[in-house]
Amino acid sequence: MDIYLIVLALGVGAYVMKNVEQRQRIGLLSGYLQKYQLEKLMETLTEGYLRALGENDPQRSEPIWRMLVTTEQAVGEQLGRLAADMTRMSDEQARVLRWPLAVPLVSRWLPAATFDLRELMAIHAQGFASAVQNTAGLGRKEQAFTLSAELFLFQHTCHWYCRSKAVASARLLARQKTSHEQVLGAVSPQTRKAYTALVGAA
Repeated sequence: MDIYLIVLALGVGAYVMKNVEQRQRIGLLSGYLQKYQLEKLMETLTEGYLRALGENDPQRSEPIWRMLVTTEQAVGEQLGRLAADMTRMSDEQARVLRWPLAVPLVSRWLPAATFDLRELMAIHAQGFASAVQNTAGLGRKEQAFTLSAELFLFQHTCHWYCRSKAVASARLLARQKTSHEQVLGAVSPQTRKAYTALVGAA
């Protein structure tokens, strides 16, 4: 009975600590994001891509593609500024646990089991900017597909930082109907290489 109570107390304590840590991370990330309109711009892009891709007539789709260029550039610019802003985070604040589930305080005890959010945000910003510049010479539809994947991977990172990798992957699947592995396979080769070098394979 005593052992049961000890285990129960430890479990409750870990749960409370995890929630406190996650609330702190949500507040910290929200503080950085609130200066930008990334969520609104990303929604505009997603809806615009669906409209453009749904048009079979190039004369009807071309004006939509042209209008989206400004939004793409705005997202790229804001991602770059966000990545620069987040360099102000402390080493401890920037640690993200690689494990699928959140375990409180592990990022402090085992920094080797973490990666640096600041570095990953720089990868996201560079990856999206390169896709906007379209140095690979992709067709407009293929470029939109890559840009969407870059944004979905960025969203996954935000949820991973605030909650856990498992929660981030579940949200990605629920909202975008695609898995983390599929998104990682759809970003540019440069993003995928830098991402996996820092975070590890999906």
